Amino acid sequence: MPKHRSIRIQGARTHNLKNISCEIPHGVLTVITGPSGSGKSSLAFDTLYAEGQRRFMESMSTYARQFLERIEKPDVDQIQHILPTIALEQKNHIKNARSTVGTATEIYDFLRVLFATVGTTYCDTCDGVVSKATPHTIEADLKNQPEGTKIILTAQVSLKAYPVETLIQQGYFRAYWQESLIDLNEGLPKAFHQAELDIVIDRLVLKGDKTPSRFSESIRKALEVNPHQIKAYFVGENSEALLFDTQFSCQSCHKIFEAPFPNLFSFNSPLGACKACEGFGKIIGLDLNKVIPNRQLSLEEGAIHPFNMPSAQEMYDDLMREGKKRRIRLTVPFEELTADEKAFVFDGAGRYEGIYQFFEWLESKKYKVHVRVMLAKYRGYYPCPECYGSRLRKEALNVKLNKKSIDDLCQLPITALFFFFKNLPLAPYQQEIAHRLLREIQGRLEYLVEIGLGYLTLARQSRTLSGGEAQRINLSSALGTALTDTLYVLDEPTVGLHARDTQRLLSVLKVLRDYGNTVVVVEHDPEMILGADRILDLGPTGGQEGGHVVYEGSPSGLLKTSTSQTAYYLNHPPQIELRPSPSEKKTAWMEIVGAYGNNLKHIDVKLPKNQLVCISGVSGSGKSTLIKQTLYANYQQSKGHELNMEAAPYIGLNGFEEFKEIVLVDQSPPGRSVRSNPVTYVKAYDEIRKLFAGTRQAQALGITASHFSFNSKGGRCETCEGLGFVTIDMQFMADVTVVCQDCQGKRFSPAVLAIEFDGKNINNVLDMTVNEALSFFQRHNRVVKKLLPLAEIGLGYLHLGQSTASLSGGEAQRLKLASYLFTSDAQSQSSLFLFDEPTTGLHLTDIQTLITALRKLLAAGHSIIVVEHNIEFLAQADYLIDLGPEGGEKGGQVVAEGSPAQVMENPLSVTGQFIKQRVSASQEMFSLKTAAG
Repeated sequence: MPKHRSIRIQGARTHNLKNISCEIPHGVLTVITGPSGSGKSSLAFDTLYAEGQRRFMESMSTYARQFLERIEKPDVDQIQHILPTIALEQKNHIKNARSTVGTATEIYDFLRVLFATVGTTYCDTCDGVVSKATPHTIEADLKNQPEGTKIILTAQVSLKAYPVETLIQQGYFRAYWQESLIDLNEGLPKAFHQAELDIVIDRLVLKGDKTPSRFSESIRKALEVNPHQIKAYFVGENSEALLFDTQFSCQSCHKIFEAPFPNLFSFNSPLGACKACEGFGKIIGLDLNKVIPNRQLSLEEGAIHPFNMPSAQEMYDDLMREGKKRRIRLTVPFEELTADEKAFVFDGAGRYEGIYQFFEWLESKKYKVHVRVMLAKYRGYYPCPECYGSRLRKEALNVKLNKKSIDDLCQLPITALFFFFKNLPLAPYQQEIAHRLLREIQGRLEYLVEIGLGYLTLARQSRTLSGGEAQRINLSSALGTALTDTLYVLDEPTVGLHARDTQRLLSVLKVLRDYGNTVVVVEHDPEMILGADRILDLGPTGGQEGGHVVYEGSPSGLLKTSTSQTAYYLNHPPQIELRPSPSEKKTAWMEIVGAYGNNLKHIDVKLPKNQLVCISGVSGSGKSTLIKQTLYANYQQSKGHELNMEAAPYIGLNGFEEFKEIVLVDQSPPGRSVRSNPVTYVKAYDEIRKLFAGTRQAQALGITASHFSFNSKGGRCETCEGLGFVTIDMQFMADVTVVCQDCQGKRFSPAVLAIEFDGKNINNVLDMTVNEALSFFQRHNRVVKKLLPLAEIGLGYLHLGQSTASLSGGEAQRLKLASYLFTSDAQSQSSLFLFDEPTTGLHLTDIQTLITALRKLLAAGHSIIVVEHNIEFLAQADYLIDLGPEGGEKGGQVVAEGSPAQVMENPLSVTGQFIKQRVSASQEMFSLKTAAG
């Protein structure tokens, strides 16, 4: 434990923090909570973690320290007794396709060493065991023979290298040939015409442990004569000689193999990566699932998608004509065709050229733009035909542990993998070699299971993880390293976690604490708040009215605090009124038919239009696969749009054609540019620039609206190109971002900054929060109209000029929603909005604000589908589809569907039981209030 008992923060003023002072005790779990925008992240990350990082850099080399004066120090008077700091953020920054869950957690590195040391190699020709003999194993095998067995130990030599005379000179007087001994002093028999000769090293009788002591020396002598192999012949028996090969070879067919080594199992190394796909596991080419997206259709019904286009009508006609001639069944579903019939479709025959030749012809026309667009539409990534997606050379896959290759293990759900290693049968000598490796592997797998990630596989690409999953992966890695006396700062680790797994995550955080670490968590979840050792509640509200310490102490004391919004919600949860189930007659429906991507079990899902529909279920139950990869990705591909996500297979999508568009509002950063910020995203900045350009001062100096743009030259600071900061390449570390020295972070030239509107320059306006800007521009309706949706969605605390890259996943999602709220009234045709956990980052008291905003979209005629875990939100939905019953292979089924009232009465639905508890608590609180008068 550290010498000092707590971290003392004095005078913190970062962002909206109001010169606060507080203490964070060492060795405890502290939760920082409060309304959205109250300063939680400013305290935890921008003050505490930033100072820890700055002090760490002070210990670096002279090269690193030369930049320290330029690194902005947190706006705080003093931080005492801070520990080395690690931040586990909610964002997934990994874009590398080579990174997997296995490599990110370092479990794969341990597996590589494990397979290289105790794995069993199998021959790819005869499936025999590949091994090599050693003096110890040779002696042990021979001593296992029955007592009294007479053996002749021989070593084979080349007569060209060792003539008989030379052998005699070296003391070898006998050889063994055709089951008899030859005296070399008498010369070789006339019938002997071989190039090699088995010379006799020793003759002895085996007596178990009483075998003569010279036996070991004889074996070593034989290996000196022939380092590769020796033979043991049995005297008086017709059985075959025992061949002991010291080369790594198959014991059955004697094919020689390369001995396993750790890098053989690394797809990031040229020594282990598959040569065809270079370790990526996939190759880009023609995706037949896109060419024939619905295999339930017949050829006559247009199963071949590209042949349905007017430009390919001739190909379709040739297919029909030639198919009838060759008696191909044109009216049965494509998937029911025989292998020969499918070969005709792909390879062609007669006048019909086939799908492959059609696309080869298109490749020759790639100089045309529309052809390149068409090729991109049907191109995709598919498993490598050489390694079948394993990423590794076949030599690596020949090595197995309990009959499973390293790829087999990486494809198992982590829960199943944990039990595999827990019950792994190993020989005593293997246990002795691998016990430390197994301890590391089992420990890290257990942490992953405990934090609710047991449904993932080690082969899962890191870049496909959600922000919450990525953070919990990093948490498990932190637990695996077993660091002590370290400060961990986490950002909402419950994001993406089902309510049933919160207690398990809390237990894991306490394990991290019990190692002697200080754990600080920014969190809104009631269970996490009440389960912490200490609470820091900021507020009382968000934005400029936030930034104060409302409460500091134990969770029990928080509940007695009258000024805390968090305490008020925990003591007085709002009453929930369950909504009636949509009527089958009055409601229009959408339908996803036969979804079977990833772990989905060919499910059919009906979704009501113009309703707030929620997809719920435990982590890994298939929610994202159903909505993102099945519905959204396939819809976008049908429109010819190229995506960065793989489309999941399905049979049909019905009822979606009436929508103007399907919009995925996920947690990715809203703007593509690093200059993107809330005021530009909602198009309010254009109006603000016009107001500044319209001032007399600007007109007199010839400054136009374009001069107030930080995206173009003219008025912006050219040193930082309007960013307000510059990035320094640290070479051996992550890049460091520092404030621009020329403009001091104000983004514009002095001439532009001199222009004022109502006493504020453009930098002052960009520093305003949305709520402050609404007050400042209250007389300018065009600005107010575009900023108002931000306040309505609960983002009034954001600064206008804040980079969208700095927003949390939930804030990014709600910012996108705000832009649609502004335009929704003007849309003549309805859209379908897909949301991915929009409650991320929302305080308990702000969830109702989000629901109100979503219902505004519904009122404008749109439809909404939300993937969500938050019980408060789910209880207020119109319609629920609960997937499960578990994650991974045990998920992918529809457990319950209907209104929240119907789902909570289903005993099989875990989500329904949590909704039932929440509704019961609400009704109980309402009864108490009624009884109190």
